[in-house]
Amino acid sequence: MTNYLNHTNHTHGTKERLGILLVNLGSPDGPDTGSVRRYLAEFLWDPRVVEMPRPLWWLILHGFVLRFRPRHSAAMYQKVWTEQGSPLICISRQQAQQVEKKLQSKIRGDVLVDVAMRYGNPNIKDALRGLRAAGARRFLILPMYPQYSATTTASVFDAVTSELQTWRWLPDMRFINSYHDQPAYINALAKSIVSHWSTRGRKPEMLIFSFHGIPQRFVNNGDPYFCHCQKTARLVAEKLLLKESRWKVTFQSRVGREPWLEPYTDNTLKQMAHQGIKSLDVVCPGFSADCLETLEEINMENREIFLNRGGTD
Repeated sequence: MTNYLNHTNHTHGTKERLGILLVNLGSPDGPDTGSVRRYLAEFLWDPRVVEMPRPLWWLILHGFVLRFRPRHSAAMYQKVWTEQGSPLICISRQQAQQVEKKLQSKIRGDVLVDVAMRYGNPNIKDALRGLRAAGARRFLILPMYPQYSATTTASVFDAVTSELQTWRWLPDMRFINSYHDQPAYINALAKSIVSHWSTRGRKPEMLIFSFHGIPQRFVNNGDPYFCHCQKTARLVAEKLLLKESRWKVTFQSRVGREPWLEPYTDNTLKQMAHQGIKSLDVVCPGFSADCLETLEEINMENREIFLNRGGTD
């Protein structure tokens, strides 16, 4: 016998509330090895992330990856962890609060906004049930990934629908699968870049658009992610009136020996320094909130790569 989550407090004529769920990737509960191991075990077991026969991947994951990678990753998380906790989760909660405040002032009717992480906490199951308990009867799910990929956006859809399969009463639901070319998003990116240049009092010789990479075979099999990244960068560059020679798209965070999307960010920075470029900026349009990949990988590791090879700024 199937036990569904019951809905016993419905009253005819009750005003329906809109529940908006902002979903990002996730973060470990703490920057310690144990927390990172639990987080990576959940993240890397997702078949949307690693497409490999499950028995073989289980052996690799538990026999090698989870034995060695957590300690290294924990050391990186410790560099960016704050007194409030994970930067990604703290910023995501602030975003949810600001979105709710803005929408409540513009839309008639009650709007509830919450945040969840695809992996780790706060999780999607609890967030959906919390919105439901607070009176939400219509749901809008917004994965905070501007560019669609099966590795990210589709995985959120999987988790949401998996939870909804346990509900007796299903709400009206809208799922937004990308916003890579939305004018408001493009304008916000361009505005933030111009503001940075104004604060620094200069424009760099080169602007790098660094996106998180995915395996090349995923794109070969039909994932539109590469095209979405290229379009985002092109639209922002056009808004900034940049010549094609002044900007470039790269991809970061590759893992393993399999070919990922190229050019790689770290290799590009080495090449730029070798070519005599002294100043460049790196913007990460695919990350809606600062996280390990922006704060540590780009602002620490890749900055050091560029400066150690002759870059000055």
